[in-house]
Amino acid sequence: MDSARVVIVVLNWNGRADTVECLDSLRSITYPSYEILVVDNGSADGSVEAFRDKYPGLEVIVNEKNFGYAEGNNIGIRRAIEKKADYIMLLNNDTVVDPSFLDELITAAEADPLVGFAGPMVYYYDYAGRKDVINFAGGKINLLTGSSRHLGLKQVDKGQFGRVREVDYVDGSCILVRADTLDKIGLLDPTFFTYWEEADWCLRGRDAGYKLLYVPTSKIWHKISASATGKSYTYYFARNQFLFMKKHVSKKRYYLFLLYYFAIRLWIMGGYMVVYKKDMSRLSPLFKGILDGLTIYNK
Repeated sequence: MDSARVVIVVLNWNGRADTVECLDSLRSITYPSYEILVVDNGSADGSVEAFRDKYPGLEVIVNEKNFGYAEGNNIGIRRAIEKKADYIMLLNNDTVVDPSFLDELITAAEADPLVGFAGPMVYYYDYAGRKDVINFAGGKINLLTGSSRHLGLKQVDKGQFGRVREVDYVDGSCILVRADTLDKIGLLDPTFFTYWEEADWCLRGRDAGYKLLYVPTSKIWHKISASATGKSYTYYFARNQFLFMKKHVSKKRYYLFLLYYFAIRLWIMGGYMVVYKKDMSRLSPLFKGILDGLTIYNK
């Protein structure tokens, strides 16, 4: 029987060195039927030239500007669909992978046609010199508080998350989607730009009747801080929390979320930034993100 065809989409934005390390790790994987597609989001660090020089024959899509995680990956997904992929994988450029990571994901997905999404165990690339500290072992979403949680976060892997199981969402650093799932749920929502888009995508899949699997025998290592830092993160994470809740809960529950957010959550975050981090500069993007999240309409 022929192996399912996979197109791996790696999105790059001024991350030449990280992306090269990621692509080098992909060259060692054991799965027999895959193709790598790099989408460059308007980099200015010589990334495109470096990829074409180092990897002859690699397809690189060059965007004229930074479209963000959502639409940047959508461009790669559309190309993967043109290539008749059975599965499409979105893989962060700041990751390295275990040689068998794709075999394990495909095996789990192929065992059940209702599996729409699957994702691996994600470790920190370097956690105080350790490689066995978990960043993601499945995701949980609380639709009352509008919060998401990585199971196993910062725990040393001792096998406590060693079982394949259904989860609320798969982490966007490495997410495998069955191509025909997209016929029903569509692509990533570009309104999010970055952050919360994978949770939105996964919940749309679950609402359409698909399963979301965490597969612990599939392993990757993620540099984490290479992308999720600074004022941009503060703005988009806050803004998109409101957009996410608008899409996925009733009006009554959304109003309860607003009550919780402004009575409790905002004070916790503000206190953390001002008292603990002593970083007043992030208050402005936080408040702007909240305002835009409240006022931007999201279908």
